[in-house]
Amino acid sequence: MLLLLNGRKEGPKVEKMINMIVCMKQVLDPELPLSLFKIDPEAKRVIPPRGRSPVLNPFDENVLEAALKIKDAEGAKITVISMGSHLDELILRETLAVGADDLIFLEDDVFEDVDSYSTAYALATAIKRIGEYDLILCGRQAADTDAGQVGFAIAEILGIPSIPLARKIEASNGKLRVERVVSDGHEVIEASMPALVTAGYEIGAIREASFEATMAADEKEITVWNVQELGVDLSPLKRSNLLKLFIPAHEVSCHIIEGESPEEAGENLALKLRDDQII
Repeated sequence: MLLLLNGRKEGPKVEKMINMIVCMKQVLDPELPLSLFKIDPEAKRVIPPRGRSPVLNPFDENVLEAALKIKDAEGAKITVISMGSHLDELILRETLAVGADDLIFLEDDVFEDVDSYSTAYALATAIKRIGEYDLILCGRQAADTDAGQVGFAIAEILGIPSIPLARKIEASNGKLRVERVVSDGHEVIEASMPALVTAGYEIGAIREASFEATMAADEKEITVWNVQELGVDLSPLKRSNLLKLFIPAHEVSCHIIEGESPEEAGENLALKLRDDQII
């Protein structure tokens, strides 16, 4: 079909492919037994347990699934960025196996001791270096710190709108339609791209990769940038300082309330609660 506009014949409009960037963090397994959780209070860091690999942040897996759904529906390119000091290539290649197109590591010892703002600044710098993007997706928070700050800081640094707590994301024709979770249900927000969206488990679990896709992902090239290649100095950007890292001590005491009858036991319980100023 041909369209006649201003006296000129033009073919059907070709929609621009959506470029998506998904920020993903590797974290200590949230399901790790408490007995294996150790810290170094002097260095103020968590000691990774031997024999237990890190995992992808579960909320980041959710937003990767959101990106894959958009790719299925509209056609898109997905670039995954992960930042850290010792990134697990095997774990992060899983993102390529499920359908991401490119994988970028921001890897440097400097990235070991950074706060949320410094992390956001480094990621935003990498996104600018990538160039064209339409949609940035971040997990609602990381399973290790639960801060929930990085996504919004990236949007602020890049000067683009941000939409939090999505449960459904649709993108086409330069427009974004997001169903956002609120306390009493959800609301629908529409925005122009580029934009940043955060989401969590409401999006749904990440899909499984096939054996063939996993094998193919092992052959793909990974881009690695250190702090010098990014051209950033993160030390003056730090906004927070960790004063103390510790495992809270939990003390449990048990009192047996006795009585000759249920009524007497109930009365004794009430007296005990009053003496302890609980009621």
